[in-house]
Amino acid sequence: MKVMVVDDDAIVRRGLRTILESAPDIEVLAEAADGQAGVEQARRLMPDVIFMDIRMPRLDGLAATREICALPVAVPPRVVMLTTFGLDEYVAEALRSGAVGFLLKDSAPTELLEAVRIVMDGNALLSPAVTRRLITAFADRVPSITHDQQARLGELTARETKVLTLLAQGLSNTEIGARMFLGEGTVKGHVSRILSKLGAANRVQAAIFAHNAGLATGTS
Repeated sequence: MKVMVVDDDAIVRRGLRTILESAPDIEVLAEAADGQAGVEQARRLMPDVIFMDIRMPRLDGLAATREICALPVAVPPRVVMLTTFGLDEYVAEALRSGAVGFLLKDSAPTELLEAVRIVMDGNALLSPAVTRRLITAFADRVPSITHDQQARLGELTARETKVLTLLAQGLSNTEIGARMFLGEGTVKGHVSRILSKLGAANRVQAAIFAHNAGLATGTS
């Protein structure tokens, strides 16, 4: 798996490279210190996954993500945003820009490596902490669900509804599995089916959907 790191902090880039290169199946193709260089490198090298900082000189991570996701190729690089607390508005914009995942900059090395594999499998990646922040910040700005969305919700099984409820509370797959006495692989399968049935692109969209349906508070 070929990866690129885009961040204006050299120490952060070096630390991410060290962690990523500790995995035998991951190759760091390049680093870039700003969004413009990141776009140019992405266009030339076509990495599988790009870890992208948000606030950078010349071209910020949001604009760079939009350009990379619009590259005229069958499968553009998958962009995982590196974020910190207090940047919720940027995270929401990154979702609209085409990012497929989010990680906090202080995530554990194992989370960083797992992130590459998750997005390579075609899944969205959202740190549980980021998910909780997004739900709090944005759920109330989204209109209540429509009749069509309510019908989609009715297609969920009882177990899928329970998984969605816990997901909407910001729990990770591991935490959901522990709460429901299910294996993590089983939870992943439920989440995938939930996203498909709801027509949601990622966990945050599903969580906001559930929030507005009253599931997150158990009021539906």
